[in-house]
Amino acid sequence: MRKVNTNKIAELAWTSPKGKFASFGKEVSEELGRQPRSTDLNERHPFDVEICRIPPGMTPCPYHSHSAQWEFYHVISGRGIVRHQDGTTEIEPGDAFLFKPGEPHQLTNNGAEDLVIYVIADNPIGESYYYPDSKKWCVNSPERRIIRSEPLDYFDGEE
Repeated sequence: MRKVNTNKIAELAWTSPKGKFASFGKEVSEELGRQPRSTDLNERHPFDVEICRIPPGMTPCPYHSHSAQWEFYHVISGRGIVRHQDGTTEIEPGDAFLFKPGEPHQLTNNGAEDLVIYVIADNPIGESYYYPDSKKWCVNSPERRIIRSEPLDYFDGEE
């Protein structure tokens, strides 16, 4: 058995270049030995657990959806809102919610204290993301690339 104490895990900070997006996270699964870039499921683990802390007034990332990934959220403390395809929903301690592949989402801390959430994701190999507001994609194969394009016919450039 491998065990870690989440109170002792270093918190990683993330901020976008202009400061619009920011959060802090404790990568629990990686502390337990998960190797995110491995394709060996014994090293990759079947799911990833993070403790995400979002400061007041902040949003951790742009509105996005996943091509294959499921994400489960459980609010530990603080308050916020979740933007989703049907609008927005307020969240508070004890709330649990789920986004399946193809469902766009974004969390924002609109409260006065830190919003702390457990995030559990299955992190499938070959995952990609779509950002509806900016109409761009993130493709992780073979390495991470952010792209925009216009729709093409399947055979465009092939014959």
